[in-house]
Amino acid sequence: MARSRPTDSSAPSGTGKAATGPGSRGRGRGATKVGKDGRPKVGRLKKVGDQARMMKQAYSLTRKNDPKLPWFMLIAFVAVAAVFELIGVLLGSPFLFLPIAVLFGALAALIVFGRRAQGSAYRQVEGQPGAAAWVLEGMRGDWQVSSGVAGTTQLDAVHRVLGRPGVILVGEGAPSRVRPLLAQEKKRLARIAGDAPIYDVLVGDEEGQVPLRKLSAHVMKLPRNLDGGELNALRKRVAALGGSRMPVPGGPLPGGRQMTVSQRQVRRR
Repeated sequence: MARSRPTDSSAPSGTGKAATGPGSRGRGRGATKVGKDGRPKVGRLKKVGDQARMMKQAYSLTRKNDPKLPWFMLIAFVAVAAVFELIGVLLGSPFLFLPIAVLFGALAALIVFGRRAQGSAYRQVEGQPGAAAWVLEGMRGDWQVSSGVAGTTQLDAVHRVLGRPGVILVGEGAPSRVRPLLAQEKKRLARIAGDAPIYDVLVGDEEGQVPLRKLSAHVMKLPRNLDGGELNALRKRVAALGGSRMPVPGGPLPGGRQMTVSQRQVRRR
């Protein structure tokens, strides 16, 4: 008779701890989930809580400079909610339209809040060094902003923006000192820009200038002259050009980084 082969009791079983391979790391009950970038994932509830805190902070800061803010928000809420509830009454379904009226009323109040917060932020930064750079860095989209590529000791500055329109040079400060800086920087970039257009913008309220509150819209409305490949090539040429950067204030708003972040969050909504 053939002998049966003895089994090795010391061999690892599929259900034992030894079966835990490197791929199962972090799959335990209390393990922290890691995203594609290798950083711990942030839960949805935490994200909502962070956004709520930023909105509360932005509201508090805006209300200090705009005491009428709560009244305007209340008027917008009541007016819009009343319109929708009136439609519900005319259609014979007032209770059905009540949640819709509350939802759209809250949306109208948030829109009013965002607009007045934006206006309050612009009023605070207008006329301060670095205000144009702060506005440019808050633009949405594929923009590469380099602040203070040229400047003077009087805190006049020229900022460079690379995007689909091409190269946009934005100057802020005294026009008599900023215009020569713009011309000099434009001449320097013309050697490597190729077919990419170069725009120059002077921030101010005089004729031929762009007001600070309209700067972002002015830049974003420029025609799209470059595709993705041309834009990447332009960025590489500009990076190779190098050049010194002037020190520009990191944020013109009083209150430091917290105020700057909260105002930007409201403006981007």
